[in-house]
Amino acid sequence: MKVIDTIIADVKIIEPAVFGDERGFFMETWSQQKFEELVTGKPTKFVQDNHSKSKKGILRGLHYQTKNTQGKLVRVVSGEVFDVAVDIRKGSPTFGQWVGVYLSAENKRQLWVPEGFAHGFYVTSEEAEFVYKCTDYYNPKAELSIAWNDSDIGIKWPISNTPLLSEKDKFGIKIIDMVGLI
Repeated sequence: MKVIDTIIADVKIIEPAVFGDERGFFMETWSQQKFEELVTGKPTKFVQDNHSKSKKGILRGLHYQTKNTQGKLVRVVSGEVFDVAVDIRKGSPTFGQWVGVYLSAENKRQLWVPEGFAHGFYVTSEEAEFVYKCTDYYNPKAELSIAWNDSDIGIKWPISNTPLLSEKDKFGIKIIDMVGLI
């Protein structure tokens, strides 16, 4: 496994070793020991796995839980997305900064989004299946949605039209308005 640093030290891109031939390929998608040694440097426990399928033009996020904050190890098993992590940790020198990376079934990359980050993705292929491990359980009562187009964050999404959004994402708050909530 290869771990690639991003502009925010705690967010990591992970490239698994892929062994392929004319029959197909094999890759190890998860190893507790390697993950803790190479990515987090500390014990990390995952308690929930999720799988979503979305069509082209759908944007999910930017999501964050004020309780049961989640670290997420994300990857795409079909299609491609532009995946984003936004630092919303109080007092962080990179507060409000973001990392964006293309994840696809082809490049097999994963992104580690630690606790304290809002997360979202935009589907760039005809459809995409997105899977991720979480360090805490989903708590819908504590979930916030930050506006995907918040000018204070300035994410450069690879889109030309307004994306398809869920009702909660249509009414996402600005990062400046959530400071007292986190």
